Amino acid sequence: MNTRAANSGPRRSDQRRYLGMEPGDLDGKPYARFWNPQMAPLPEQVREALLHGPVAAPLVPPLDQAARVLEQLESALQNGYCLLPGGGIHLTLVTAMPGVSPAMVDWWFGWHSEEPERYKLWHPRAHVHAAWRTPGAASLRGRARYVGRTSCVDEYVGSTLGSYAIRFLPPAEMGLNEPLLADAQQATCVCARVGFAGGPLDFGYLAHYVARTADGSEMRSRFWIGGPYAAARRGGALANLAVYAVTRFLKPTAADAAALLVHCSQEMSHLAEFLPELHAELGEQ
Repeated sequence: MNTRAANSGPRRSDQRRYLGMEPGDLDGKPYARFWNPQMAPLPEQVREALLHGPVAAPLVPPLDQAARVLEQLESALQNGYCLLPGGGIHLTLVTAMPGVSPAMVDWWFGWHSEEPERYKLWHPRAHVHAAWRTPGAASLRGRARYVGRTSCVDEYVGSTLGSYAIRFLPPAEMGLNEPLLADAQQATCVCARVGFAGGPLDFGYLAHYVARTADGSEMRSRFWIGGPYAAARRGGALANLAVYAVTRFLKPTAADAAALLVHCSQEMSHLAEFLPELHAELGEQ
């Protein structure tokens, strides 16, 4: 099956940037059997959130309340998004992950960006390419293998193909209580600053808080995108101009928020389908 995007242009041998898998991509890969382009329908609660549309902003708290809304089991809104008056969006999503432990999620985030094919397992309909910006130590385990590193990814959110830089942060940098996350079998939180891979601009934050449940884990995902969350990655006139352009002309819309909600729900639900077995086979390698 060849599902290369129509607008991807000529393929260079060192730039394997196309949607789907081509013949030979998975030859010799120990995870080849986990490639499954068939994805389950959206969960009912996500479909309801999409039908509802934007909600009142106080129902999806801002970034400075990240720790409270992530570490608490209950929240006013589990699935949905809001639009900020000055531009930007807040988004919240809960994904059930039967059979998955928080430690498996930490392993996945340290493992998936080593090869584009690994990244494509996660969302067969949207993920195009992934690579670490700098090499890491293969001997590191858990959160230490990805925190402090930047994953550069090409992916579709809705019908829009983007190139993004995801810089993983220590949970404490987003106000979370690190001692609560000391036992990765019980809880973890994947935190990141998100920006454009090809420019000096960051435009948001994300956090995926994973807590152990009786049959696996629950992932509570939060995004804070655009508006007040856009900032220059480095100083200088060009970077400041880029921030101005994004905040002035490229404000995320309700359609953007809905597309991100769908994307996150699909990829995390799909990941939960194969992660326990994948980790059992390759997690100690």
